Amino acid sequence: MKGTITILAAILWIAFPIVLFAQANETKTALVNGKKMSYKTLNIENRREGEPILLFESGLGGGTFDPILLLLPSHIAAIQYERNGIGQSEPDSSLVFDSQIADRLHSLLQTLKIKPPYLLVGHSIGGAYIRLFASMYPDQVCGLVFSDPTDFMLSQQENEKAKIASGSKTSYQEISAILMDRMAKNSQFSEGTRIDARRALKSLSNGYFKEYTNLPPLKKEIAATVIISYNKNIEQPDEDLNKELNLGINFKAWWKEYDRLRIQHYSDLIKDNDNSMIILLPKYSHGIYYQNPALVAKLIRENYDSYVSGRQEKP
Repeated sequence: MKGTITILAAILWIAFPIVLFAQANETKTALVNGKKMSYKTLNIENRREGEPILLFESGLGGGTFDPILLLLPSHIAAIQYERNGIGQSEPDSSLVFDSQIADRLHSLLQTLKIKPPYLLVGHSIGGAYIRLFASMYPDQVCGLVFSDPTDFMLSQQENEKAKIASGSKTSYQEISAILMDRMAKNSQFSEGTRIDARRALKSLSNGYFKEYTNLPPLKKEIAATVIISYNKNIEQPDEDLNKELNLGINFKAWWKEYDRLRIQHYSDLIKDNDNSMIILLPKYSHGIYYQNPALVAKLIRENYDSYVSGRQEKP
């Protein structure tokens, strides 16, 4: 198990052990579509009418954004929740597609009577989910912050070319499915992680992020902040897993090819959006907001402030 930590973290965001989403006395629950969902809020009583609320979407298997929440000023309201099956949120076998995940989050917000505008923060595969949410509810989203997001825009042709160019035997898309399958079956992961992995794997079985292939462009009014770690350090657990599974990955060349594509894809995604930026962090880990929570909190505040100041300038 230990040998899977770093490469899993680099693609899907799995840290071992996973820090629990929140202590029991901090969580609240709501019944959404007949299923219990857990969540916690921050400064929600201080939220002013018409100002954004932060919505946090975790990577695969869940996790906590507490390192960031501790650094936010008291006037910024936020909510982080656990997807169905994770932590204290009740499993729901009817959820398969990513669009259902986005819709369920929206239903939770409606149940809690939390009005837009929403500023979504997504880590790893959570970055894909917030992009989908923004396409489904564009008029309710005012900002997006992607923390080392999964490259859901990677095409099959690009995927194969990058694999060949790096002299590797296994592609990014292939390793994503392999690792999800291992997570889904490995009892050393929490049951919530296994449930989340099974759902994501089932969704991918219909095609690599197939629901995302024809999304409309982001509304230009949505400020987008993309934070990407690249040129990651290759550690021994990576090499051990590479050998164990006979993956044939030439890590430095492999990451170089796929990082280049990911940077290009996200640059294209936000190029027409107001108050948007892409931040590249060499040799950072996948868990950027654990490694440098102050930086991520600062970038979130800047995204938030860009909306508030723009709103104030309007007649």
